Amino acid sequence: MSNLPKIAWIGLGIMGSPMAENLLKAGYPVTGFTLEQDKLDRLAAAGGTAAGSIAEAVKDADVIITMVPASPQVEAIAYGENGILENAKSGALIVDMSSITPQTSVDLAKNAAEKGMRVIDAPVSGGEAGAIEAVLSIMVGGEQADFDAALPILEALGKTIVLCGPHGSGQTVKAANQLIVAVNIQACAEAVVFLEKSGVNLQAALDVLNGGLAGSTVLTRKKDNFLNRDFKPGFRIDLHHKDMGIVTDAARNVGAALPVGAVVAQLVASLRAQGDGGLDHSALLRAVERLSGSQV
Repeated sequence: MSNLPKIAWIGLGIMGSPMAENLLKAGYPVTGFTLEQDKLDRLAAAGGTAAGSIAEAVKDADVIITMVPASPQVEAIAYGENGILENAKSGALIVDMSSITPQTSVDLAKNAAEKGMRVIDAPVSGGEAGAIEAVLSIMVGGEQADFDAALPILEALGKTIVLCGPHGSGQTVKAANQLIVAVNIQACAEAVVFLEKSGVNLQAALDVLNGGLAGSTVLTRKKDNFLNRDFKPGFRIDLHHKDMGIVTDAARNVGAALPVGAVVAQLVASLRAQGDGGLDHSALLRAVERLSGSQV
């Protein structure tokens, strides 16, 4: 029997499935729950245990990790008679790795404390590739002692793991991350269209650009998406639309101007309105192509 803490994993999507599998590879016992049977089958095939409900998944867990799309889903799995707070044991540590509003994280920590449970918010950056390779950047909000307790687990999932401040701080930093990523992808997309319309060899141009000051992790990760017009979702436009709403609202609340971010938020929203919400966020290229008169 493993002496490692028992982990419950709620939410086995594009990011959650490979992350849970990395914990299994590290020797942690993982019991998972999600709404899709094929994802539960995948977890079981990797050596995990599939649960039939949230209550079943969390009842014996020392650590409960959640990875769901947005604040409403976090609230749905946390609260109510079938939720985490009513069914997990006192003393359990909840690690919410979803990307949600900072206030949702603050509220969850407060409500969990009333049940004798601890919470950290620990959203991630790195996309599907980072999840598979266990090189995610993990930005954490919460108490130092709880961060220290979770750190060995987080080290099986990511490479850069930083406590950013009290509850909600991880979500605030993630919002800033999503702002930077969206603006970066938009700039790359505009450059791609400019280069192609100018008749330049796009592969050569992107290679040399990525070796200089214009280079970035975004360009490294998304270069092939641009070259091949491959928009299989590693991180969907729908989710980035949600995240741009979070950063826009949070910035308004603290009086921070986001002039470029606001424009890119609208471009993300327009792409979603045109039916591209299920595509990877590198599909911002499609919006620039449409604006430039290309047939998409």
